[in-house]
Amino acid sequence: MSITAADVNKLRQLTGAGMMDCKKALTEAEGDFDKAVEILRKAGQKVAAKRADNETSEGLVLVETAADGKSVKVVALACETEPVSNVDDFKNLANGILKAAVAGDIKDTDALLAANLENGQSVQENITELVGKIGEKIVISAFAHVEGDQVASYVHSNRKAAGIVAFTGTGGADVAELGKDVGMQIVAMKPVGLDKDDVDPAIVEKEIEIGKEQARAEGKPEAMLEKIALGKLNKFYKEQTLLNQEFVKDPSLTIAQLLDKTVKGLKIASFKRIAIG
Repeated sequence: MSITAADVNKLRQLTGAGMMDCKKALTEAEGDFDKAVEILRKAGQKVAAKRADNETSEGLVLVETAADGKSVKVVALACETEPVSNVDDFKNLANGILKAAVAGDIKDTDALLAANLENGQSVQENITELVGKIGEKIVISAFAHVEGDQVASYVHSNRKAAGIVAFTGTGGADVAELGKDVGMQIVAMKPVGLDKDDVDPAIVEKEIEIGKEQARAEGKPEAMLEKIALGKLNKFYKEQTLLNQEFVKDPSLTIAQLLDKTVKGLKIASFKRIAIG
């Protein structure tokens, strides 16, 4: 059958796919629009498979706090190039994904990918379709959720990194401004844990080995290596755990001291740092 320019344009408006792709799909589907849409969706899946190993170092990090102020979610939708991250379809999808996460109080990536957006299709289906339309790998590179008596967040100006934090022991005080400062600290200083007891044992073991090798390279006696390495480990905890870090806005205070100075008994229940690139 004859495929008209109007038919191609209609399919393009429905799917957002390129003109040539739409014409090819309509021809293959013998003019059946539903079949053509399915063909384009499958093409999107093929594009996704071909680009599966490509790096996704661009994208958007978005944060949304629940209406009661007691939980916050952050999602990172990543792509290959910066221009794609600025396309309306990409930004709309990122916002739609975050909206679905908040509406469904979703707490893990698998559940988020299976959640439906307003168009009735799952998050994963929407991502696959946009991959087919744009021709670039798109993934949810990270998703996180924290909850507490009060939560706060900070999103870096490039919208590629965010820190979210949950507090307990607020005593009814509003710690929003403090939370923003702590979120900024999390983004800037990249803590690996809240305190030394929260650091991954594998990281601790690695730091001890590095400390030993450094001391050995400096010619220190073998009997002293363990003690020297543990001393270096304490320095690592001070620099790399959130509560022990110096506050970037006032290095005379650690984050733990800042919390105590703001509200006696204030604690950080949990935090997350999400970044693209």
